[in-house]
Amino acid sequence: MIDLELDDGLAVLTIDRPHARNAISLATMDELEKALDAAAGARALVIKGAGDRAFVSGGDLKELAAIRTEDEAAAMAWRMRGLCDRIAGFPAPVVAALNGHALGGGAEVAVAADIRVAADDIRIGFTQVTLAIMPAWGGAERLAVLVGRGTALLLAGTGAVLGAAEAERAGLVDRVVPRASFGTEWRSLARSLATGPAAEIKKVVGGGTSPDEAVHAFARLWASDAHWDAADRALRRGQ
Repeated sequence: MIDLELDDGLAVLTIDRPHARNAISLATMDELEKALDAAAGARALVIKGAGDRAFVSGGDLKELAAIRTEDEAAAMAWRMRGLCDRIAGFPAPVVAALNGHALGGGAEVAVAADIRVAADDIRIGFTQVTLAIMPAWGGAERLAVLVGRGTALLLAGTGAVLGAAEAERAGLVDRVVPRASFGTEWRSLARSLATGPAAEIKKVVGGGTSPDEAVHAFARLWASDAHWDAADRALRRGQ
């Protein structure tokens, strides 16, 4: 099942399938679509797994084993790729809170987010090659953007699994935090994104705005009450 928490502009989506290490089934895909619909309008979105063992362990092999033909496999891949595209295209910042291992399809879900925050004991890897297949949910392309074409081919082509610190050095993970403070850290980061102009900044850093649009976005923020309230507080502190 998928739980959705909505809290003052922050949406937290939790994949909760402990019996399958939070693996993705066809039914999970349906629930994920509904949860993304319900999260529309949030100023920040967090995606995480339940527990502390797995973020998402990939596709649910027991359930997906019924898919045998090329057409069926393509339909499944397009379905989940579309959902990862929705995560990547979410108007507000998306944080993947890697509470546990992110393997195979789980790594693809992780790289669909804008930011990856990981507990220091997790592992992440594009392990599809161990099943004689390849990433199909858009993860290979997104991985190449994050770490470069050569490193992406090395990681996905060998199925290498990285620890959190190594993944951070490679650019695959943005922040690693101690397990003991993980829940506090990701929520604090997400709350900070949800209360600022991060959605507008996401458009600019993603290349989705022209210089003219970026300047006008800045001007709208400058003229807003939120800016002048913050400016007044800063001026008072400086006195």
